Amino acid sequence: MENQYYTLMEKQDFFEIIENKYGELAIFIDARDDEPHEPLLQFDSKKTALLRRDDRRSIILDNIDPETAAVLAESEVVMIVELHGEVVDRVYAVAVENVEEIVLNGRRTRADELFRAKSKEEILKSFGAIKTWTGGATK
Repeated sequence: MENQYYTLMEKQDFFEIIENKYGELAIFIDARDDEPHEPLLQFDSKKTALLRRDDRRSIILDNIDPETAAVLAESEVVMIVELHGEVVDRVYAVAVENVEEIVLNGRRTRADELFRAKSKEEILKSFGAIKTWTGGATK
């Protein structure tokens, strides 16, 4: 089992949101290499959404058009379309969760960000430690 004790936060600089005649939304973003696992779209009902693709990677969608925001806030599910250029790589449905505020740890930049646990306590918390044993020479 692969454990990684960090979360990769990627800002999607360009994305498109389209609405069909039934009021359903589809969000077009760049494709990622790995498959999503239990994805969820969190939306602050203003201008920012966070697509949690899995427990290690999230995509930030910022500056959502106000007209689109109203429709997105009422949506229960959206379609995510991941593209390599103009070629569709994958399409999947994602539940929409309306939240008060999108919580992003660390500082945001235009480039990808890597957030690493900074203390022993954060590592233990991410790991889910329930017991700790000490070994080796005594002090």
